[in-house]
Amino acid sequence: MEEEKEFTVKDKRRFTEGAEGTEGPPKEALKEAPKEEKRTQAGDEGHVHTPPVEINFASFIFSLGRSAFIHLGEEPDPMTGQRQVSIPLAKETIDIISLLEEKTKGNLTPEEAQLLKNILYALRMRFVELASKGP
Repeated sequence: MEEEKEFTVKDKRRFTEGAEGTEGPPKEALKEAPKEEKRTQAGDEGHVHTPPVEINFASFIFSLGRSAFIHLGEEPDPMTGQRQVSIPLAKETIDIISLLEEKTKGNLTPEEAQLLKNILYALRMRFVELASKGP
């Protein structure tokens, strides 16, 4: 038979005042620290971080669509504030959305399917317009 070894558990947590035999933090430390606004990690001190919206299929598709529109120069890049056209990046994002449409066929609500169809139509029309102009 194996011999059982005894062990001791020591609680090293700090407790607030009122708990016997423990040290608590100073009363000043218990006061709530002033809340500061969270800033974006991009280093832009002008933007305050906002909590993300609910993540669902529609918000995901809107996010991808917005990225494609940024690459098509329709919206300014959030990092630089400049409008720049990148046909290869726009094509890649449009292809991703198209792939999602194909792979999710039959599993979407009618609203989600229509959203995909509308976004892809708008992106493809703008893409063809820009691509036909050339560099």
